[in-house]
Amino acid sequence: MKNAFAIVTLSALVSACAVVPPEQAAAEPATPTVAPAAPSADAVAKAAPADEKLPNVELTSDLFYKLTKAELDFKRGQWQSAYVTMMVLAQQTRDPRLARRASEMALSSKQGNEALAAIRLWRELAPESEEAAQYFLGFAVLGDDLGEAETLFAQRLQAAAPTGRPLLMFQMQQFLLRAKDKAAAFALMERVLKPYLNTQEAHLVQAQGAHAATDAARAREEAKKAVAIKPDSELATLTMGQMLGELDGAQTLFADFLQKYPAAREVRSAYARLLVEQKQYDQAREQFLLLLKEQPDNPGTLYALGIMALQGQDSKAAEGYFKRYLEVLEAQPDPERDPNKALMLLAQIAEERGDLDGALAWLDKIDGEDARTVLAARLKRAHLTARKGDVEGARAQLKDITPADQAEQVQILQTEGQLLRDSGRAVEAFKTLQDGVLRFPNSPDLMYDYALAAEKLGKVEAMETALRKVIESVPDNHHAYNALGYSLAERNVRLDEAYELIDKALKMAPGDPYIMDSMGWVLFRMGKLKEAEQSLRQAYALRSDAEIAVHLGEVLWKQGDKAGASRLWREARDKDPKNDALRSTLARLNAGI
Repeated sequence: MKNAFAIVTLSALVSACAVVPPEQAAAEPATPTVAPAAPSADAVAKAAPADEKLPNVELTSDLFYKLTKAELDFKRGQWQSAYVTMMVLAQQTRDPRLARRASEMALSSKQGNEALAAIRLWRELAPESEEAAQYFLGFAVLGDDLGEAETLFAQRLQAAAPTGRPLLMFQMQQFLLRAKDKAAAFALMERVLKPYLNTQEAHLVQAQGAHAATDAARAREEAKKAVAIKPDSELATLTMGQMLGELDGAQTLFADFLQKYPAAREVRSAYARLLVEQKQYDQAREQFLLLLKEQPDNPGTLYALGIMALQGQDSKAAEGYFKRYLEVLEAQPDPERDPNKALMLLAQIAEERGDLDGALAWLDKIDGEDARTVLAARLKRAHLTARKGDVEGARAQLKDITPADQAEQVQILQTEGQLLRDSGRAVEAFKTLQDGVLRFPNSPDLMYDYALAAEKLGKVEAMETALRKVIESVPDNHHAYNALGYSLAERNVRLDEAYELIDKALKMAPGDPYIMDSMGWVLFRMGKLKEAEQSLRQAYALRSDAEIAVHLGEVLWKQGDKAGASRLWREARDKDPKNDALRSTLARLNAGI
């Protein structure tokens, strides 16, 4: 029995191993695997990579038994005996597939030294195997001696055709990123690439290597050389932008490049993202629109424009971009892109305009393997169900969720507390969260929500104690500082302390409109009306929230601008007709709108 039934390893062998010897059959549990018929000669030949020359070996019953037993041992967790058997048989038969299987067993069992020994044997038996070389290099660069890796890198580049060298250069750079000694890895790279310095790719790879070795000056030098060789190269320009190390310089570089080469899509995309990072949203939107004009169905561009529209509070435009994004993904599925994020955002947009049924319809479309997104959708569904007036139905939905861990249990409790609080059942919300804190006393998120529920019932001491516990356990929790400071300001007590707490929160999250609102409110309480107005206007520009409008309106009313105050209060009423702060403010000031 020669090459037609040569040693069957990997998938074919594992399948064959479903047939166990009669003497073991009684001892083995029944398996649902159905053993296939013996593989054909063509199937066996296809199981081996084209660059591996296989020996002619007779598959005797003894050899088949040893292979089968090794696989069964490995399945039982006895990796050592399985590994040794495969190594011995590989040496005896000179079949590289057995050495490869031994390396797989060692890797699966996290045995690095044994894996490297098997890979060395694999390379010895199949010196032309690209896969064996890739495995070997992956291990070789992790050691202290890079000599073997250097030799192999040099050989591969020398043997490659000029058109194939760039890919090998970039592969080498990726391998060397894993090296422990970055300086030694870069020195190796310099030596290996010395014969190829007339190519752009050699300088790009060295720029990345110098960057990994924290040699910023050398990285910029190499990137400049790459650009000089090919000035119209997007890859070289993008690398140069990365190596500059500062955003303004990269922005200027990309803008100048796009003036010369306006069709450079990758540079324009990087330029747009850079503008977003620098909060230059209008300019970034212009760049994304140019990208969309060139490729109207590009999902990345559509999603980016949707996010930017949301940031600009243009929910109608955002909705259009996200819907088109989903249509494109439906027509051309892309495993790298998750439609669930867009579905969640569309649900949020529908909810904000009061279309609760529309929001629920978007949530119904969410599925997939991302457990966190699926959980978020189920929690949001319960929240919307409660907003429609069916609080008990919402609570039943929460009870139907099987939490995977403590973090999910906490999320479910938080959601139940929130929907009870929002529906006016403050006592039940407090009790639910109080029970939750007793069950999970080390959860700062749950403690924070408990504090808010306590404040709602006027349990000021419990609220302050809880918030101080949150601050103690999570010193950078700006929400806790803000909540405590706002509570003091709202009660018009200990205003200096309130200001200090809110100021600390604002320094942690300087762009948060709700903390700006708190700052405006404490300044108002302190009698600093102009500063209060400025802070509240900034907050309202970032987030046109009803409560911020109520606070800004009261500041204007106090300053004598009653028309301006009334206009803001009408806006607040339109956004949230049942807003408690609006009702109490109008009643306290005896103001009509």
